[in-house]
Amino acid sequence: MLLFSDFELDKILKGETEWIFLIEIAIRTVIMFVAILIALAILGKRGVKQLSVFELVIIISLGSAAGDPMFYKEVGILSAFTVFIMIILCYKLTTYLVFKSDRIEKMIEGTPICLIKDGKFSITNFKNEPIGYDEFFGEMRQYSVSHLGQIELAYIEISGEISLYYYKDEDVKYGLPILPHLYEEQHVQIMKTDNYSCAFCGTTEVIEQTDKHLCGSCGKEKWVKSLNTTRIT
Repeated sequence: MLLFSDFELDKILKGETEWIFLIEIAIRTVIMFVAILIALAILGKRGVKQLSVFELVIIISLGSAAGDPMFYKEVGILSAFTVFIMIILCYKLTTYLVFKSDRIEKMIEGTPICLIKDGKFSITNFKNEPIGYDEFFGEMRQYSVSHLGQIELAYIEISGEISLYYYKDEDVKYGLPILPHLYEEQHVQIMKTDNYSCAFCGTTEVIEQTDKHLCGSCGKEKWVKSLNTTRIT
C-alpha cells in the first residue's frame, strides 16, 4: 500500500531546483515586475477594459516574455529584455503605420459597429460581432435602459465598450423589452391587439389577434409585448 510518506515531500514542493534558487526566483520576479511597469509606461498604457485587440496582444507578449526568466534557471534576464525591446519597437512601428494609413488602422484596430438603429437591431452587424443578446442586454441595463424604443443608436466601440444614444423622452417609441422577465414572455399566438416587438430583430408592429404573424423585417414568428416607458435616471 502506497503511503504519503513514500513521496518525496521535498521534491513535491520545489521540484528539481535547489532551495537557494527560490531566493533567485524572488529577485528575478521583482526585476521583471519593474521591467513590465517601465515597458507599459513607454507604451502608454490605458485601462484594461479600454485595450484594443492589438494592445492586448502586446500585453500578453510582454507577460510571456517576463514569465520564463522568473522561474526557469536556464533563461537569462537579458533574453527577456531583448524580447521587450523588440516588442516595443514593433509597437512603435505599428502605431506609426496606423497613423499613416487608414486601411492599416481599420485592419488592426477595427471600427465602431452600429448594433441598434432607430430602436431595432442592425441584424447583419450584430451577427458579425461575438456578443450575445444576454450580454448585450445586460450592458444596456447598466445604463438604465429597459427597452429598445429608448435607443436611437448603439455602437460597439473598438475597445469593446457600448456607446448609447437615447431618444428624448417625448420621442421614445414602443420597443423590445430587455428586462429578463419580460423578454422571456415570447408569443407566437397573439391574443390581443397591441404593440409587439420581434424577439429576434426588435421590429415593432401593431398586431391584431392572430394565431401567427411573421416579422416583416426578418421573417421570425416570436413576439414580445412592447414597452414605451421613458428612462429613469
